[in-house]
Amino acid sequence: QVQLVESGGGLVQAGTSLRLSCVASGRTVSGYAMGWFRQAPGKEREFVSGITWSGDSRYYADSVKGRFTVSRDNAKNTVYLQLDSLKPEDTAVYYCATREGVYGSSRYMYPYWGQGTQVTVSS
Repeated sequence: QVQLVESGGGLVQAGTSLRLSCVASGRTVSGYAMGWFRQAPGKEREFVSGITWSGDSRYYADSVKGRFTVSRDNAKNTVYLQLDSLKPEDTAVYYCATREGVYGSSRYMYPYWGQGTQVTVSS
């Protein structure tokens, strides 16, 4: 079993930055791909970014490409999501998720989820 805990969310103004962290525990996540998703009120949970176990490949939704950066530190069992140039439409609860094996952008591929961290961007 894998437990994930996100942190780093908050209330910020448009144009500023945040860095989200996701720490995994319970077992090693060696060989696990990681994904970031978000869910705004009244909307479906959507893919934001993903990274392979090695970190060699990174993926982004079109809506965040060029503004968000995903990275990971496997020695710390931690994945990060740097959010730059934030917009009000980025307001959502952000979740990290993990799965053994290959990366995927569908939330249904991920069996392990964190509890989420709220990001609110004011205009």
